[in-house]
Amino acid sequence: MLEADLYAPVKAHLEAQGYAIRGEVGHCDMVGWDAGQETLVVVELKRSFGLAVLYQALRRMAAADLVYVGVGVPEGAKARRNWDAQLPEATRLCRMLGLGLLSIRHNAVVVHADPGPFAPRKFPARRGRLLSEFNRRSGDHNIGGTTRRPRMTAYREDALRCARLLAEAGGPRRPAQLRDAAGVPKAAAMLRRNVYGWFENPSRGLYTLSPAGAAALALHADVIAAQAISPAGSSAPPQRKAQALRARPPAPRNRPGSPPSAPAS
Repeated sequence: MLEADLYAPVKAHLEAQGYAIRGEVGHCDMVGWDAGQETLVVVELKRSFGLAVLYQALRRMAAADLVYVGVGVPEGAKARRNWDAQLPEATRLCRMLGLGLLSIRHNAVVVHADPGPFAPRKFPARRGRLLSEFNRRSGDHNIGGTTRRPRMTAYREDALRCARLLAEAGGPRRPAQLRDAAGVPKAAAMLRRNVYGWFENPSRGLYTLSPAGAAALALHADVIAAQAISPAGSSAPPQRKAQALRARPPAPRNRPGSPPSAPAS
């Protein structure tokens, strides 16, 4: 499929929406004008979706009311599977950038997104999990790109707290004792699962430190020191900073697209 093969079906689609179409106007692949609504639309055509066509489309936003990216749906089973897997994120990206997205296959045009302001959907549960993980850590113990030791997480820090107390106790302890002394509410489950192999269970309801646990305390001595300064759960949640949002003009009424639909089979 050539880029020229995409032109005719997209032109017919736009003309059906009331636009007069001209090809290769300035640096634009396709320009449409609706005199009644005074709406200028630009479509950049590419055989495949990627940064090149996004860069082109973003440059057109300074002059046009509506800007679409039009890409050809590849032939072949493997290529189609790759496109179908890419499509949700490609659609989301175009919406975030204020662009529209069209796909063309067998002279049929499918509208996946129309241009317009983007307001991401918020998930309070995800925010809560992220903030909980942040606050439960005693400090910044991970260096991006390093593989010298495992990534430090809040769960691993809680396991280190339990391991440190077992080392200091010098003998078996019950989960409830570790829970209260370490400030780890899920200590019992952590000891039972023993994800890292740091604990041993010599008798029912009692736990001791394993050789692997002792080695972990030595490896993460800096984390143990930080925990002494910043006990579990002591970090206060960061204040939300107010951000000024730049107002965007309302999108024109007459859009050449339609509600997002599934790709043509």
